[in-house]
Amino acid sequence: MSWRNRLILFALLVSLGLLGLGAAARLLAPDSNTSLTRFDAIIVLGTSTDSDGNPTPRQLARVTEGVHEYERGVAPRMILTGGAALNHFVEARVMARTAEAQGIPASAIFLEPEARNTVENACYATRIMMAHGWRSAEVVSSADQLPRAGIVFGNLPIEWRTHAALPLAPEPAVYAGTKSVIETLKTARYLLWARWTERCEP
Repeated sequence: MSWRNRLILFALLVSLGLLGLGAAARLLAPDSNTSLTRFDAIIVLGTSTDSDGNPTPRQLARVTEGVHEYERGVAPRMILTGGAALNHFVEARVMARTAEAQGIPASAIFLEPEARNTVENACYATRIMMAHGWRSAEVVSSADQLPRAGIVFGNLPIEWRTHAALPLAPEPAVYAGTKSVIETLKTARYLLWARWTERCEP
């Protein structure tokens, strides 16, 4: 076997190993560490806007679900977390405008505008909570991100549970499958690398 073919085989085996690790971790990931049904805050995890600074369908679905949970009385406030990760629009600010347009009072919205990834989303939102003496949160995000979010929040000193924001319209199967593979690889990356190199103390 040539060196080129060996490298290709090695890369393939590594990729399969990462997918296997990520898939197993996602299956075993916690979805809560508490039996609470009412919380101090609802944390809505950020995702990027479109190139014009408007909410993408995923971002709109997350905020809308957070609004629904607020209206159900799950928590008296929302923490919207996300910086300008993929373009120059701050996710949290766009999400806040969306939440206010859906009837959430500005006094119930707290912004975390710096986070660039899920680890920072969780850590920086927890800092806000601890600064206010809040100890519990419901974490809202897209269903495919929640297993990784559960692993991350499992290392933080608050009580929490995850809650899925379902798509507002059906997503193409290819898109949904791609997002699932990406999340699986991100989960493996977190376990093998980011858990230590991107460690954040709340």
